[in-house]
Amino acid sequence: MIEPTTAAPTAAQTASTSSLSQLGQDYQSFLKLLTAQVANQDPLAPMDSSTFVTQLAQLSQVEQSVQVNANLREISARLAGAASISDVQLIGRTVTSPGNRVVPTAEGAQFSYELAQPASEVTGRIMGPDGTVLRTFTGLSGLSETQHEVAWDGRDDVGLPVVGDGPFRVEVSAVDDEGKTVPNATYVPASVDSVVFREGVPMLVLDNGTEVSSTRIIRVD
Repeated sequence: MIEPTTAAPTAAQTASTSSLSQLGQDYQSFLKLLTAQVANQDPLAPMDSSTFVTQLAQLSQVEQSVQVNANLREISARLAGAASISDVQLIGRTVTSPGNRVVPTAEGAQFSYELAQPASEVTGRIMGPDGTVLRTFTGLSGLSETQHEVAWDGRDDVGLPVVGDGPFRVEVSAVDDEGKTVPNATYVPASVDSVVFREGVPMLVLDNGTEVSSTRIIRVD
């Protein structure tokens, strides 16, 4: 399902509306002041109108700028709406994106990782909600610039089925030949449950309890 939140305007939209309102008040005040000064000027010593003309032109330019920004935000909102229609097609599909939470099925679960640089030792862990290590994977590939997939059969280190439906947390640690930590990123597959809007941006709600933009998806099954 798609859950648009159209009732609450974004902060940018509110600021634009406020700016236009304030500008409109200033514009009307300036016109009243200009009219009063022209009506009450000394006919023998007329005032210099160039200053008022300049100020009027500046107000007009600011008004146009604020209106242009409002139009651009409206266009952006329409594009976001169009993107959400495309995202709806992902509901029920399995997508892979950056994350560390997995929900096992009857066949187990899987995750993948990518190293920023080569590592001499890589270890993967499946952890429970309380941080308890349930399953450890040692001897994983230390090659960098490629994604490595790890399959989990849903069992713990002694071969017993893990209790609970999850989600469970994935953790990968890696070190190089000098024992220094190697940065890494983990990716997890999850099913798309729905689409929601967060500040005008469509987000995919996944069955592992997280939300992700469709722009971060690296695979769709």
